[in-house]
Amino acid sequence: MKQLIQYLLENLILDFQGDLTLDMVRDFLRDDDSREGRALLAKLVEDRGVSDMMITLADCLQDYLKSGINDETLREQIRTYAES
Repeated sequence: MKQLIQYLLENLILDFQGDLTLDMVRDFLRDDDSREGRALLAKLVEDRGVSDMMITLADCLQDYLKSGINDETLREQIRTYAES
């Protein structure tokens, strides 16, 4: 059972439901004047959309599936993406 669980965890795919767009992100960040928010928006504009961010986040968050994904984990990964 242990090997099966390990295999399943290693091959689990994380995906996001819904169609997040750059305009939606702008709306979500409209009242956010933080450095993080500005950095993320600048990165998304530079990338011309949210596709790269969504793929990167899904890939990076894969490591946290065992321990759990929470608000702080997601914030940290978005910050890392925006600064890359």
